[in-house]
Amino acid sequence: MLGILGLFLSTSSAIAADPAQEGERYLRFQVGETTSYGILEGDRVRALDGDLFGSFSKTDRTYALEDVTVLIPTEPTQVLALAGNYRSHLGDEEIPPLFRIPQPFYKSPSSLVADGGNIVIPKDSPGPVHFEAELVIVIGKTTRKVSKEEAHEYVFGVTCGNDVSERYWQNDPENKDVQWWRAKGADTFGPVGPYIATGLNPDDLLMTLRLNGEVMQQERTDHLIHDVATMVSYISQYVTLQPGDLIFTGTPGETSEIKPGDVVEVELEGVGVLRNPVVGEE
Repeated sequence: MLGILGLFLSTSSAIAADPAQEGERYLRFQVGETTSYGILEGDRVRALDGDLFGSFSKTDRTYALEDVTVLIPTEPTQVLALAGNYRSHLGDEEIPPLFRIPQPFYKSPSSLVADGGNIVIPKDSPGPVHFEAELVIVIGKTTRKVSKEEAHEYVFGVTCGNDVSERYWQNDPENKDVQWWRAKGADTFGPVGPYIATGLNPDDLLMTLRLNGEVMQQERTDHLIHDVATMVSYISQYVTLQPGDLIFTGTPGETSEIKPGDVVEVELEGVGVLRNPVVGEE
């Protein structure tokens, strides 16, 4: 344990994207019955042929962004998230022992919802349900037992995320679940998107959450306790990650309640804005 602890408390290192994709923003979108990956070119989308995480090429098919339906940016086999990964969220000057190594948990793939999709609060939720703005890592290739030094080679890019959390199911001392399977993994509790950005340093991006236009969270990702390379390497020691898998990296500061009628926006520097209305389950 001490060896692992020492490894994963070392200083952060920048993550560089593959030079072939540097500085681009990719998206998964639908036009009619056709689903494709594309590259954002101003206010237009150019469709790609091939595998975004392998070999692909640009086509001559372009569409106005307003004419396409933006989808969840990948089709992941696994979605993980980090608990307690900002000092400002933990509320402690010193990092508690529990969080001196990364603390991943699972979110269900069915929790994912695209930009513009509704966050649906279950009708039997006692509440409150909170927002959590997060940087999300997009894995680019099969990742198994990689070192921290080589972890950047396995990161395709980053996107915006919101780790929606039902606090009663998560924290109530009398009635909380043993696992966070519904508190954080219920359907629509994982908004993500709209784009995958490459060529950024994910360990130093400004992240902002707005609730109905009011800034509620704002912090740079250089305040992460465990940086991107640390998280990817640590998880890969035990769980094999596949191309398109997603890692939510933790939320900063304080979170607060969202209710039907609200609109939540997560903005990540260099990526874009993830916008989701909140509704109650019918």
